[in-house]
Amino acid sequence: MPLLKSPPHLSNAARTLTARHAISPAAARHRRCNSTVEPPPAGGHLPSIATSQILRTKRETALRTPGLSWADEDASAPSRTIVGGRETRKMNTYQAIRDAMGIALSKDENAVVFGEDVAFGGVFRCTMGLSEEFGRERVFNTPLTEQGIAGFGIGLAAMGHTAIAEIQFADYIFPAFDQIVNEAAKIRYRSGGSFNVGGLTIRTPTMSVGHGGLYHSQSPEGFFMAATGLKVVIPRSPIQAKGLLLSSIRDPNPVIFMEPKILYRSAVEQVPVDDFELPLGKAEVLVPGSDLTLLTWGTPVYHCETALHMLNSPPPSLEAVVPKSARSAKIELIDLRSILPWDVENIVDSVNRTGRLVIVHEAGLTAGVGAEIAAEIQKRCFLKLNAPVRRVAGWDIPVALHYEKFHIPDAVRILDGVMETLSY
Repeated sequence: MPLLKSPPHLSNAARTLTARHAISPAAARHRRCNSTVEPPPAGGHLPSIATSQILRTKRETALRTPGLSWADEDASAPSRTIVGGRETRKMNTYQAIRDAMGIALSKDENAVVFGEDVAFGGVFRCTMGLSEEFGRERVFNTPLTEQGIAGFGIGLAAMGHTAIAEIQFADYIFPAFDQIVNEAAKIRYRSGGSFNVGGLTIRTPTMSVGHGGLYHSQSPEGFFMAATGLKVVIPRSPIQAKGLLLSSIRDPNPVIFMEPKILYRSAVEQVPVDDFELPLGKAEVLVPGSDLTLLTWGTPVYHCETALHMLNSPPPSLEAVVPKSARSAKIELIDLRSILPWDVENIVDSVNRTGRLVIVHEAGLTAGVGAEIAAEIQKRCFLKLNAPVRRVAGWDIPVALHYEKFHIPDAVRILDGVMETLSY
Protein backbone atom coordinates (compact mmCIF):
# COMPACT_ATOMS: atom_id res chain seq x y z
CA MET A 1 0.00 0.00 0.00
CA PRO A 2 1.32 3.47 -0.78
CA LEU A 3 2.21 5.67 2.16
CA LEU A 4 1.23 8.87 0.34
CA LYS A 5 -2.35 9.88 -0.45
CA SER A 6 -1.40 10.87 -3.97
CA PRO A 7 1.79 10.26 -5.93
CA PRO A 8 3.87 13.44 -6.23
CA HIS A 9 5.84 14.31 -9.34
CA LEU A 10 8.73 16.43 -8.23
CA SER A 11 10.13 16.81 -11.73
CA ASN A 12 6.91 18.54 -12.87
CA ALA A 13 6.93 20.54 -9.68
CA ALA A 14 10.47 21.64 -10.36
CA ARG A 15 9.36 23.14 -13.67
CA THR A 16 6.47 24.87 -11.89
CA LEU A 17 8.84 26.29 -9.31
CA THR A 18 11.17 27.53 -12.04
CA ALA A 19 8.32 29.29 -13.78
CA ARG A 20 7.07 30.71 -10.48
CA HIS A 21 10.43 32.31 -9.80
CA ALA A 22 10.94 33.60 -13.36
CA ILE A 23 10.00 37.23 -12.62
CA SER A 24 11.27 40.41 -14.19
CA PRO A 25 14.24 42.26 -12.64
CA ALA A 26 11.98 45.23 -11.85
CA ALA A 27 9.50 43.02 -10.05
CA ALA A 28 12.32 41.37 -8.17
CA ARG A 29 13.64 44.75 -6.99
CA HIS A 30 10.15 45.81 -5.93
CA ARG A 31 9.68 42.58 -4.01
CA ARG A 32 13.01 42.98 -2.21
CA CYS A 33 12.29 46.61 -1.29
CA ASN A 34 8.78 45.96 0.01
CA SER A 35 9.21 42.55 1.59
CA THR A 36 8.94 42.25 5.35
CA VAL A 37 10.07 38.61 5.36
CA GLU A 38 13.40 37.98 7.04
CA PRO A 39 16.02 36.72 4.58
CA PRO A 40 17.42 33.25 5.23
CA PRO A 41 20.74 32.89 7.02
CA ALA A 42 23.87 32.80 4.88
CA GLY A 43 24.06 29.02 5.08
CA GLY A 44 20.33 28.55 4.46
CA HIS A 45 17.83 26.78 6.66
CA LEU A 46 18.72 23.29 5.48
CA PRO A 47 21.45 21.26 7.18
CA SER A 48 24.89 21.29 5.59
CA ILE A 49 28.00 19.24 6.23
CA ALA A 50 29.12 21.86 8.74
CA THR A 51 25.87 21.63 10.71
CA SER A 52 25.17 17.92 10.20
CA GLN A 53 23.68 16.06 13.13
CA ILE A 54 25.51 12.95 11.95
CA LEU A 55 28.92 14.35 12.87
CA ARG A 56 30.08 13.75 16.44
CA THR A 57 31.21 17.14 17.65
CA LYS A 58 31.28 16.39 21.39
CA ARG A 59 33.78 14.31 23.32
CA GLU A 60 31.24 11.97 24.90
CA THR A 61 29.50 11.05 21.65
CA ALA A 62 32.82 10.67 19.83
CA LEU A 63 34.18 8.24 22.41
CA ARG A 64 31.00 6.19 22.17
CA THR A 65 31.04 5.80 18.40
CA PRO A 66 29.30 2.48 17.56
CA GLY A 67 31.73 -0.35 16.81
CA LEU A 68 34.78 1.54 18.05
CA SER A 69 37.42 -0.73 19.62
CA TRP A 70 40.55 0.52 21.39
CA ALA A 71 43.83 -1.00 20.25
CA ASP A 72 45.20 -0.94 23.81
CA GLU A 73 42.36 -3.06 25.21
CA ASP A 74 41.84 -6.81 25.13
CA ALA A 75 39.62 -7.51 22.15
CA SER A 76 38.12 -10.57 23.86
CA ALA A 77 37.05 -8.59 26.92
CA PRO A 78 33.57 -7.05 27.12
CA SER A 79 33.47 -3.60 25.57
CA ARG A 80 33.95 -0.81 28.08
CA THR A 81 31.30 1.84 28.70
CA ILE A 82 33.62 3.99 30.82
CA VAL A 83 35.71 6.32 28.68
CA GLY A 84 37.30 8.37 31.43
CA GLY A 85 40.87 9.35 30.63
CA ARG A 86 40.31 9.14 26.87
CA GLU A 87 40.89 12.40 25.05
CA THR A 88 39.60 13.78 21.77
CA ARG A 89 40.83 16.54 19.50
CA LYS A 90 38.97 18.57 16.92
CA MET A 91 40.02 17.33 13.49
CA ASN A 92 38.83 17.50 9.94
CA THR A 93 39.03 14.44 7.73
CA TYR A 94 42.51 14.97 6.29
CA GLN A 95 43.90 15.54 9.79
CA ALA A 96 42.29 12.33 11.02
CA ILE A 97 43.81 10.40 8.12
CA ARG A 98 47.20 11.90 8.85
CA ASP A 99 46.75 10.93 12.52
CA ALA A 100 45.94 7.34 11.54
CA MET A 101 49.05 7.04 9.36
CA GLY A 102 51.18 8.55 12.12
CA ILE A 103 49.94 5.88 14.53
CA ALA A 104 50.55 3.13 11.98
CA LEU A 105 54.10 4.32 11.31
CA SER A 106 54.96 4.71 14.99
CA LYS A 107 53.62 1.28 16.01
CA ASP A 108 54.78 -0.74 12.99
CA GLU A 109 58.44 -0.35 12.05
CA ASN A 110 57.75 -2.15 8.77
CA ALA A 111 55.18 0.43 7.67
CA VAL A 112 56.03 2.83 4.83
CA VAL A 113 54.02 5.56 3.09
CA PHE A 114 54.70 6.44 -0.54
CA GLY A 115 53.15 8.04 -3.60
CA GLU A 116 53.38 11.10 -5.80
CA ASP A 117 54.24 14.19 -3.69
CA VAL A 118 53.55 12.57 -0.30
CA ALA A 119 56.96 13.61 1.11
CA PHE A 120 55.90 17.27 1.27
CA GLY A 121 52.35 16.49 2.42
CA GLY A 122 50.49 15.52 -0.73
CA VAL A 123 47.94 17.49 -2.73
CA PHE A 124 45.45 17.43 0.16
CA ARG A 125 48.09 17.57 2.94
CA CYS A 126 47.16 14.16 4.34
CA THR A 127 50.83 13.25 4.85
CA MET A 128 51.94 16.65 6.14
CA GLY A 129 55.00 16.34 8.40
CA LEU A 130 55.24 12.56 8.25
CA SER A 131 58.52 12.51 6.32
CA GLU A 132 60.10 14.90 8.84
CA GLU A 133 58.83 12.80 11.73
CA PHE A 134 59.64 9.33 10.42
CA GLY A 135 62.31 9.97 7.80
CA ARG A 136 62.49 9.96 4.01
CA GLU A 137 63.23 6.23 4.04
CA ARG A 138 59.70 5.54 5.32
CA VAL A 139 57.70 8.40 3.77
CA PHE A 140 58.85 9.11 0.24
CA ASN A 141 57.87 10.26 -3.23
CA THR A 142 57.54 7.98 -6.23
CA PRO A 143 57.73 8.65 -9.97
CA LEU A 144 54.49 9.64 -11.66
CA THR A 145 53.32 6.12 -12.50
CA GLU A 146 50.24 4.63 -10.88
CA GLN A 147 51.00 1.16 -12.23
CA GLY A 148 54.46 1.44 -10.71
CA ILE A 149 53.09 2.62 -7.34
CA ALA A 150 50.69 -0.34 -7.14
CA GLY A 151 53.32 -2.84 -8.32
CA PHE A 152 55.88 -1.49 -5.87
CA GLY A 153 53.34 -1.75 -3.06
CA ILE A 154 52.53 -5.34 -4.00
CA GLY A 155 56.21 -6.24 -3.90
CA LEU A 156 56.73 -4.55 -0.53
CA ALA A 157 53.69 -6.25 0.99
CA ALA A 158 54.75 -9.65 -0.39
CA MET A 159 58.06 -9.23 1.41
CA GLY A 160 56.35 -8.55 4.73
CA HIS A 161 56.17 -4.77 4.80
CA THR A 162 53.09 -2.70 5.58
CA ALA A 163 52.69 -0.70 2.38
CA ILE A 164 50.49 2.41 2.49
CA ALA A 165 50.34 3.71 -1.07
CA GLU A 166 48.66 6.87 -2.30
CA ILE A 167 47.12 7.31 -5.74
CA GLN A 168 46.81 11.08 -6.05
CA PHE A 169 43.23 10.98 -7.39
CA ALA A 170 40.89 8.00 -7.77
CA ASP A 171 40.52 9.03 -11.41
CA TYR A 172 44.17 8.01 -11.91
CA ILE A 173 43.78 4.52 -10.47
CA PHE A 174 42.93 3.01 -13.85
CA PRO A 175 46.55 2.64 -15.06
CA ALA A 176 47.08 0.54 -11.90
CA PHE A 177 43.97 -1.55 -12.52
CA ASP A 178 45.85 -4.58 -13.86
CA GLN A 179 48.25 -4.65 -10.91
CA ILE A 180 45.43 -4.29 -8.38
CA VAL A 181 42.89 -6.69 -9.90
CA ASN A 182 45.19 -9.29 -11.49
CA GLU A 183 47.99 -9.33 -8.93
CA ALA A 184 47.01 -7.89 -5.54
CA ALA A 185 43.58 -9.48 -5.49
CA LYS A 186 44.71 -12.91 -6.73
CA ILE A 187 48.18 -13.54 -5.32
CA ARG A 188 47.04 -15.46 -2.23
CA TYR A 189 44.79 -17.71 -4.33
CA ARG A 190 47.35 -18.11 -7.10
CA SER A 191 50.08 -19.17 -4.68
CA GLY A 192 47.91 -21.52 -2.69
CA GLY A 193 48.36 -19.34 0.38
CA SER A 194 52.16 -19.28 0.17
CA PHE A 195 52.20 -15.54 -0.55
CA ASN A 196 49.85 -12.68 0.16
CA VAL A 197 49.80 -8.89 0.01
CA GLY A 198 47.51 -8.32 2.95
CA GLY A 199 49.82 -5.55 4.11
CA LEU A 200 48.88 -3.36 1.13
CA THR A 201 46.53 -0.39 1.55
CA ILE A 202 45.92 1.97 -1.36
CA ARG A 203 44.57 5.37 -0.38
CA THR A 204 42.97 7.62 -2.95
CA PRO A 205 40.74 10.75 -2.97
CA THR A 206 37.39 10.13 -4.64
CA MET A 207 34.00 11.61 -5.53
CA SER A 208 33.03 15.08 -6.69
CA VAL A 209 34.58 18.32 -5.52
CA GLY A 210 32.28 20.76 -7.30
CA HIS A 211 34.56 21.64 -10.21
CA GLY A 212 36.78 18.61 -10.79
CA GLY A 213 35.36 17.60 -14.13
CA LEU A 214 35.99 14.39 -15.98
CA TYR A 215 39.46 13.66 -14.51
CA HIS A 216 39.07 14.76 -10.87
CA SER A 217 35.51 13.96 -9.77
CA GLN A 218 34.94 10.31 -10.64
CA SER A 219 33.71 7.64 -8.25
CA PRO A 220 35.30 4.37 -9.46
CA GLU A 221 34.43 2.09 -6.53
CA GLY A 222 32.09 0.02 -8.69
CA PHE A 223 34.92 -1.10 -10.97
CA PHE A 224 36.36 -3.18 -8.11
CA MET A 225 33.15 -4.96 -7.07
CA ALA A 226 34.05 -8.13 -8.97
CA ALA A 227 37.69 -8.22 -7.80
CA THR A 228 37.45 -11.02 -5.26
CA GLY A 229 40.33 -10.73 -2.82
CA LEU A 230 40.13 -6.96 -2.38
CA LYS A 231 38.32 -4.82 0.14
CA VAL A 232 36.97 -1.36 -0.72
CA VAL A 233 36.19 1.18 2.02
CA ILE A 234 34.76 4.73 1.87
CA PRO A 235 34.49 6.77 5.12
CA ARG A 236 32.07 9.64 5.70
CA SER A 237 33.76 11.62 8.50
CA PRO A 238 37.00 12.12 10.50
CA ILE A 239 36.24 9.47 13.15
CA GLN A 240 35.23 7.00 10.47
CA ALA A 241 38.30 7.84 8.40
CA LYS A 242 40.75 7.25 11.25
CA GLY A 243 39.14 4.07 12.57
CA LEU A 244 38.49 2.50 9.18
CA LEU A 245 41.95 3.41 7.84
CA LEU A 246 43.71 1.80 10.81
CA SER A 247 41.53 -1.30 10.33
CA SER A 248 42.38 -1.32 6.62
CA ILE A 249 46.13 -1.03 7.25
CA ARG A 250 45.98 -3.97 9.69
CA ASP A 251 43.55 -6.13 7.72
CA PRO A 252 45.02 -9.35 6.27
CA ASN A 253 43.72 -8.44 2.81
CA PRO A 254 44.67 -5.68 0.35
CA VAL A 255 42.34 -2.69 0.80
CA ILE A 256 41.45 0.23 -1.45
CA PHE A 257 40.63 3.12 0.86
CA MET A 258 38.72 5.87 -0.96
CA GLU A 259 38.52 9.27 0.74
CA PRO A 260 35.75 11.70 -0.39
CA LYS A 261 37.80 14.77 -1.20
CA ILE A 262 35.09 17.36 -0.49
CA LEU A 263 35.01 16.06 3.10
CA TYR A 264 38.74 16.55 3.73
CA ARG A 265 38.08 19.98 5.24
CA SER A 266 34.31 20.33 5.45
CA ALA A 267 33.65 17.40 7.84
CA VAL A 268 34.89 18.15 11.37
CA GLU A 269 34.52 16.02 14.50
CA GLN A 270 36.02 15.46 17.92
CA VAL A 271 38.28 12.50 17.14
CA PRO A 272 39.75 10.22 19.84
CA VAL A 273 43.51 10.70 19.95
CA ASP A 274 44.21 7.11 21.01
CA ASP A 275 44.66 4.18 18.65
CA PHE A 276 41.26 2.73 17.70
CA GLU A 277 39.64 0.74 14.92
CA LEU A 278 36.21 0.46 13.32
CA PRO A 279 34.99 -2.79 11.73
CA LEU A 280 35.29 -3.38 8.00
CA GLY A 281 32.38 -4.97 6.19
CA LYS A 282 29.78 -3.44 8.53
CA ALA A 283 27.22 -0.79 7.66
CA GLU A 284 26.01 1.71 10.25
CA VAL A 285 22.43 2.86 10.84
CA LEU A 286 22.60 6.64 11.23
CA VAL A 287 18.87 7.35 11.51
CA PRO A 288 16.49 4.51 12.46
CA GLY A 289 13.21 4.22 10.58
CA SER A 290 10.41 1.90 9.61
CA ASP A 291 8.96 3.08 6.29
CA LEU A 292 11.92 3.13 3.87
CA THR A 293 15.63 2.27 3.86
CA LEU A 294 17.90 4.95 2.37
CA LEU A 295 21.35 3.49 1.68
CA THR A 296 24.43 5.45 0.66
CA TRP A 297 28.13 6.08 1.42
CA GLY A 298 30.67 8.91 1.38
CA THR A 299 29.59 12.46 0.57
CA PRO A 300 25.97 11.58 -0.38
CA VAL A 301 25.35 10.72 3.29
CA TYR A 302 24.98 14.46 3.88
CA HIS A 303 22.83 15.02 0.80
CA CYS A 304 20.54 12.27 2.11
CA GLU A 305 20.37 13.97 5.51
CA THR A 306 19.32 17.20 3.79
CA ALA A 307 16.71 15.34 1.74
CA LEU A 308 15.19 13.84 4.89
CA HIS A 309 15.03 17.30 6.45
CA MET A 310 13.26 18.56 3.32
CA LEU A 311 10.82 15.66 3.52
CA ASN A 312 9.95 16.18 7.19
CA SER A 313 10.06 20.00 7.15
CA PRO A 314 9.87 21.17 3.54
CA PRO A 315 10.94 24.75 2.81
CA PRO A 316 8.18 27.06 1.52
CA SER A 317 9.22 26.51 -2.11
CA LEU A 318 8.57 22.75 -1.78
CA GLU A 319 5.52 22.66 0.49
CA ALA A 320 3.17 22.29 -2.47
CA VAL A 321 4.89 19.14 -3.74
CA VAL A 322 5.59 17.38 -0.44
CA PRO A 323 2.22 16.05 0.80
CA LYS A 324 1.56 16.29 4.51
CA SER A 325 1.01 12.53 4.59
CA ALA A 326 4.65 12.05 3.55
CA ARG A 327 6.17 14.30 6.16
CA SER A 328 5.68 11.80 8.97
CA ALA A 329 7.44 8.97 7.11
CA LYS A 330 10.20 7.32 9.14
CA ILE A 331 13.23 6.87 6.89
CA GLU A 332 16.12 4.64 7.93
CA LEU A 333 19.40 6.19 6.77
CA ILE A 334 22.32 3.75 6.49
CA ASP A 335 25.98 4.42 5.68
CA LEU A 336 27.35 1.35 3.89
CA ARG A 337 31.01 2.28 4.63
CA SER A 338 32.47 -0.97 3.20
CA ILE A 339 31.69 -1.38 -0.49
CA LEU A 340 33.46 -4.73 -0.80
CA PRO A 341 32.44 -6.81 1.05
CA TRP A 342 29.15 -5.02 1.67
CA ASP A 343 27.00 -5.74 4.69
CA VAL A 344 24.34 -7.97 3.12
CA GLU A 345 22.82 -9.18 6.39
CA ASN A 346 22.14 -5.77 7.94
CA ILE A 347 20.80 -4.27 4.71
CA VAL A 348 18.48 -7.25 4.21
CA ASP A 349 17.27 -6.95 7.79
CA SER A 350 16.51 -3.27 7.31
CA VAL A 351 14.66 -3.74 4.01
CA ASN A 352 12.63 -6.64 5.42
CA ARG A 353 11.43 -4.23 8.12
CA THR A 354 10.80 -1.19 5.93
CA GLY A 355 9.70 -2.83 2.67
CA ARG A 356 11.37 -0.17 0.54
CA LEU A 357 14.93 0.63 -0.54
CA VAL A 358 16.48 3.69 -2.20
CA ILE A 359 20.21 3.51 -3.01
CA VAL A 360 22.19 6.70 -3.60
CA HIS A 361 25.69 6.97 -5.08
CA GLU A 362 27.66 9.49 -7.13
CA ALA A 363 28.95 7.00 -9.71
CA GLY A 364 26.93 6.41 -12.86
CA LEU A 365 23.76 4.32 -12.71
CA THR A 366 24.69 1.57 -15.16
CA ALA A 367 26.51 -1.38 -13.52
CA GLY A 368 27.21 0.67 -10.42
CA VAL A 369 27.43 -0.62 -6.85
CA GLY A 370 23.73 0.10 -6.50
CA ALA A 371 22.94 -2.38 -9.28
CA GLU A 372 24.63 -5.24 -7.40
CA ILE A 373 22.93 -4.33 -4.13
CA ALA A 374 19.54 -3.95 -5.82
CA ALA A 375 19.82 -7.37 -7.45
CA GLU A 376 20.72 -9.09 -4.18
CA ILE A 377 18.00 -7.31 -2.21
CA GLN A 378 15.44 -8.12 -4.90
CA LYS A 379 16.38 -11.80 -4.55
CA ARG A 380 16.43 -11.94 -0.76
CA CYS A 381 13.57 -9.56 0.09
CA PHE A 382 11.19 -10.09 -2.86
CA LEU A 383 8.13 -11.01 -0.80
CA LYS A 384 8.71 -8.15 1.63
CA LEU A 385 9.17 -5.38 -0.93
CA ASN A 386 6.33 -2.87 -1.29
CA ALA A 387 8.03 -1.02 -4.13
CA PRO A 388 10.81 -1.64 -6.66
CA VAL A 389 14.32 -0.89 -5.45
CA ARG A 390 15.13 2.64 -6.55
CA ARG A 391 18.60 3.93 -7.51
CA VAL A 392 19.48 7.63 -7.47
CA ALA A 393 22.90 8.06 -9.05
CA GLY A 394 25.10 10.17 -11.26
CA TRP A 395 24.21 10.34 -14.92
CA ASP A 396 25.83 7.94 -17.37
CA ILE A 397 28.03 10.64 -18.88
CA PRO A 398 31.52 11.94 -18.11
CA VAL A 399 31.48 14.39 -15.21
CA ALA A 400 31.17 17.79 -16.83
CA LEU A 401 33.58 20.66 -16.26
CA HIS A 402 30.61 22.95 -15.62
CA TYR A 403 27.45 22.49 -13.54
CA GLU A 404 28.84 19.52 -11.63
CA LYS A 405 26.04 19.91 -9.09
CA PHE A 406 23.57 18.77 -11.74
CA HIS A 407 25.57 15.59 -12.32
CA ILE A 408 25.59 14.27 -8.76
CA PRO A 409 22.49 13.08 -6.89
CA ASP A 410 21.70 16.17 -4.81
CA ALA A 411 19.10 16.51 -2.06
CA VAL A 412 16.24 17.36 -4.45
CA ARG A 413 16.82 14.29 -6.63
CA ILE A 414 17.07 12.12 -3.52
CA LEU A 415 13.84 13.60 -2.16
CA ASP A 416 12.17 12.88 -5.49
CA GLY A 417 13.30 9.24 -5.39
CA VAL A 418 12.19 8.79 -1.78
CA MET A 419 8.72 10.24 -2.43
CA GLU A 420 8.17 8.18 -5.59
CA THR A 421 9.14 5.03 -3.69
CA LEU A 422 6.88 5.89 -0.74
CA SER A 423 3.95 6.52 -3.09
CA TYR A 424 4.37 3.41 -5.26
